[in-house]
Amino acid sequence: MDDIIIVGAGIGGLTLGLALHVAGIPCRIFESAAEIRPIGVGINLLPHATRELATLGLEAALARVAITTEDATFFNRFGQLIYQEALGRAAGYEHPQFSIHRGDLQMVLLDAFRARAGHDRLSTGRHCIAVEQDESGVNVSFSDGPAGSHRGTVRGRAAIACDGINSAIRKQFFPDEGEPRYSGVNMWRGVTRWKPMLSGASMVRAGWLSHGKMVIYPIRPAGADGLQLINWVAEIETPVYRKRDWNRPGTIDDFIGAFADWHFDWLDVPAFIRTADSVLEFPMVDQDPLPRWSFGRVTLLGDAAHPMVPRGSNGAGQAILDARVLVSALLENGNPTAALASYEKQRLEATTRIVLANRTNPPDAILREVFQRTHDRPFNAIDDVISREELMALSEGYKRIAGYSKDALRG
Repeated sequence: MDDIIIVGAGIGGLTLGLALHVAGIPCRIFESAAEIRPIGVGINLLPHATRELATLGLEAALARVAITTEDATFFNRFGQLIYQEALGRAAGYEHPQFSIHRGDLQMVLLDAFRARAGHDRLSTGRHCIAVEQDESGVNVSFSDGPAGSHRGTVRGRAAIACDGINSAIRKQFFPDEGEPRYSGVNMWRGVTRWKPMLSGASMVRAGWLSHGKMVIYPIRPAGADGLQLINWVAEIETPVYRKRDWNRPGTIDDFIGAFADWHFDWLDVPAFIRTADSVLEFPMVDQDPLPRWSFGRVTLLGDAAHPMVPRGSNGAGQAILDARVLVSALLENGNPTAALASYEKQRLEATTRIVLANRTNPPDAILREVFQRTHDRPFNAIDDVISREELMALSEGYKRIAGYSKDALRG
């Protein structure tokens, strides 16, 4: 009865479970999938997120499986360098930036939670259907998997929905919200085993959406063959919208034409794409910010609360920050209803700003500015197009909004 019930064992749910355990607050995690497998592609953990994971004792485990990112480097589609800046510890932050396979991150979190809290604290094959509450607790109803017929109810002190953009609990409180909002951009994502490029720890953004944009960064260290596992995302403005499915296979011929002449001195992009282990396709979507997350003893966290388009390397990081604030609120308030209201007050407005910034002025706004000013033509010198001060201002402006400027992390 004293347990906090966590719905979903993704990045947010597992981080919350670990943080609650460290704080001495009992919890149980219920995951819809029958088995938690290391699926997905690459994500970035910015310094504000790695700071939180370090407090949970996970930095060394993450460093073993991730790339410690050193720089962000921007190019136009002609391979001309626009801007470069140091990242993480290379930029003077106390904590690193990690580029990591999402599955590796999830396994680090999962192994830590099971080792510390116990295997019996996490149940799989439990698909959330609905939540009810009264003055003393919550009842969360589950079936045995998404199409399961067997029903069961778990009682707890509070329920936290960490079950993503298609959250059943979010739908319960906002039944008329509708489908996710399509940005007009389709994404093809893949991983390729390739020799290290540039610094070997670079996060590259190149091109622009109307003519094809790519994000490329390594997510696993080189093996004995000298090849890194390198994550890439191809983004193209596309009017067609198909419902997001993280596991939908993509077809290279549907998009590679936009990158056919991307032969840079540091990478042959078409050859790189065609060497991919696998390709997935899904639309870039988010949801309009909600007016509230918390309803008595129930609240939302991570993508269930604030799904955002993946243009600021910030989705997983904001879920991790949610978890820290929520645990602090529970420690400061004996009443779960008051704690969840406090958590919402601290996080809703901050994440709303990021959702909206990701739509309009994410870090790759640098590429947009150069594309517009050059009319998609090569330049003679980048200083003739845009000053370094303007480029820095675009980058630093997003860091302030997203909460990982150096000033913010000194506090």
